[in-house]
Amino acid sequence: MNALNFANRPSRANPIVNGLSVDVEDWFQVGAFEDVIERDQWAGLDDRVDRNVRQILDLFDEAGARGTFFTLGWVAQRHGGLLREIANRGHEIASHGWDHQRVFRMNAASFATDIAHTRTVLEDASGTHVVGYRAPSFSIDARTPWAHEVLAEAGYLYSSSVAPVAHDHYGWREAPRFAFKPVAGSNFVELPVTTAVFRGKRLAAGGGGFFRVLPYAFSRWAIRQVNRTDERPAVFYFHPWEIDPGQPRVAGAPLRSRLRHYTNLDKMAGKLEQLVREFHWGRMDGVAKRENLRLRLERAIGG
Repeated sequence: MNALNFANRPSRANPIVNGLSVDVEDWFQVGAFEDVIERDQWAGLDDRVDRNVRQILDLFDEAGARGTFFTLGWVAQRHGGLLREIANRGHEIASHGWDHQRVFRMNAASFATDIAHTRTVLEDASGTHVVGYRAPSFSIDARTPWAHEVLAEAGYLYSSSVAPVAHDHYGWREAPRFAFKPVAGSNFVELPVTTAVFRGKRLAAGGGGFFRVLPYAFSRWAIRQVNRTDERPAVFYFHPWEIDPGQPRVAGAPLRSRLRHYTNLDKMAGKLEQLVREFHWGRMDGVAKRENLRLRLERAIGG
């Protein structure tokens, strides 16, 4: 084992800190319903994000966990007090784009406008500097390699926008499983959402619907594999609407979308509480800083 691996090996005294993240969007803004609910309808729908996020903040406080809230600009514009509360409780505010538009539906110019406008609103609302970004529906993929360059040029320090799996709605199967630098000559780093490996096949294991639907034991196994075998931090995400079983039902959505969206909403809060207490969690900007250092050391050692 080389010196770098030994230094990063987890121990009871120095456990790996995983990245905990919340994609702050309301129940009507999800990709599953984007063909059913028009954006011009959003303002008239039942706004439930404030209450749900405050419940998450209390859950994190009770567990002593800190995380990153990747927030839509549309939400931040309407809930400035919530953004300040998130920041005041020690969590990171980061960008989730303006209105959940997938990156591959934009070009470089419109994407630059989207992230600039969103960042201004987030910073004004929270009083913090925004350095992180997550693409809606993990939509930075093989079709949009230019997006990382646009983010780096705009001054972002990291992204967590790649799902290195094959999926019917998203995924970049060929992407690295762990942190990588997608822009030559830049310290900008991409932190892919967590995958585990079983019999040579990558399995999505970073949260969201997979966490809600599958037994908790699967997530425990996956995070332990990443921490102990791969000696890397896991990157976990979920949405505020996932802890809200009382949200309105969208009857006109396809059956598959409804099953994905509504399954086990009543169990999610309990599973989250178990997860944040069982593992060590921190903000994504901290994970990005540590992984950036690791990549620089690996490059230096490798010559």
